[in-house]
Amino acid sequence: MFNQLTETYKNKRVFLTGHTGFKGSWLLCMLNLLGAQVKGYALAPTDNVNLFNQLNGESLCESVIADIRDKDRLKKEIAAFKPDFIFHLAAQPLVRRSYEIPAETFEVNAIGTANLLDAVLALQNPCSTVIITTDKVYENKEWIYPYRENDVLGGYDPYSASKACAEIIVNSYRQSFFTVGHENVSKGLASGRAGNVIGGGDWATDRIIPDVVKALQNDEDIVVRNPASVRPWQHVVEPLTGYLLLGAKLAAQPGLFSEAYNFGPSIADTLKVEDLVKQAIDAWGSGSYKILNPGNQVHEAGLLKLDINKAADKLGWLPHLTSTEALNWTIGWYRNFKNQPAIDLSFTQIKNYWDLWQ
Repeated sequence: MFNQLTETYKNKRVFLTGHTGFKGSWLLCMLNLLGAQVKGYALAPTDNVNLFNQLNGESLCESVIADIRDKDRLKKEIAAFKPDFIFHLAAQPLVRRSYEIPAETFEVNAIGTANLLDAVLALQNPCSTVIITTDKVYENKEWIYPYRENDVLGGYDPYSASKACAEIIVNSYRQSFFTVGHENVSKGLASGRAGNVIGGGDWATDRIIPDVVKALQNDEDIVVRNPASVRPWQHVVEPLTGYLLLGAKLAAQPGLFSEAYNFGPSIADTLKVEDLVKQAIDAWGSGSYKILNPGNQVHEAGLLKLDINKAADKLGWLPHLTSTEALNWTIGWYRNFKNQPAIDLSFTQIKNYWDLWQ
C-alpha cells in the first residue's frame, strides 16, 4: 500500500483542511510519510492536550490558522498553493455540541463546504477534491440493514443534518460544474462517509475513547451513556487510507470516481458501546464502568451500519482490522505514550497497517 500511495502523492501539493484535529493530524502523518507537500488550513486546536501539538504538526506542513467560514481567506490560500489534491476535514464534529451551537454547526459544516468548493472552481489547474462527511448523513431508521450511498439523506440532530446538507451541496456542485461538458471536468469531486473512528491521540471532549482513557488513567469509573448503541467502529487509519485511495482514483479518472463512498468495518463486525468499554478495560488491564441514567439526554443514533461494497468494488478498499484489533491498537498507543513520542507511535502504526495490505 505504501508504494502504491507514494506513486500518487510523492512531491504532490495537498491542501488539508482540519489538519489540527484528530483525524486531520493522522492524515498529516500519512501524507508526510508519502512525501507530499502539505498546506493545512484550520482553527487552532481547542483542547489543551491535542495530537497536532504533540506531533509538532507545524513541522509537518505549512500551517494556516484560519476559519473555514472566512471565504476570501480560504480562496486566497488555495489559489496561492495551487493544490493537486484537497482533503476537506474541517468541521464541527460533535453531535452533543451541535445542540448547543446549532446555527454555527450549519455554518461550519455546510457553508464552509460551499466556500471550499467555490475556491476549487476558481482554480486554474486540475485538482482532486475529497470532502469528508460522516456515516450519520443518512436518514436513520434504526434498522438492521446497512446504509448504501444512494439511500435517503437526513439527520435528526444539527450535526447529522449539517453533514447531510454538505453532501447535498457536494452533489449540486458536482452536477452543476464538475461533469462532462463543464470546464471543471478535470477536477474530480468525491465524498467519503466514515463511521466512528478511534485511535491514539484523541483527547477531545464528549467522545467515547478519550472518556474511557481519561477514566482509566485516573482510576475512575468510565461513565457509559448509551450502552446498547451500535456503531461502525474502525481505527482511524482505515478510512484515511480509503480517502487516499479515493484521491488517487480521482486523479486518474475524475469522471468515473466522482461519487460518494462509505468507509466502515465489515457488516458482521459490530460492537455495542458497553462491549467496547469492556474490551478497553481488558486491554488496559484494569478499570470499571457505570451506566449513566438516561434522564434528559439529547437524541443520538442507537443503531447504525454502513454498506461498504461500493468502496470495495470500485476502489479496492477493505478494512484490515477488526473492531477488537482497532481497539487494542488504540489502547496500546495510549499505554505507550508515556515512553514514546506521539509521532513515533503514529508513524509505526501507520506503517504496520499499510503492511497488512501486502
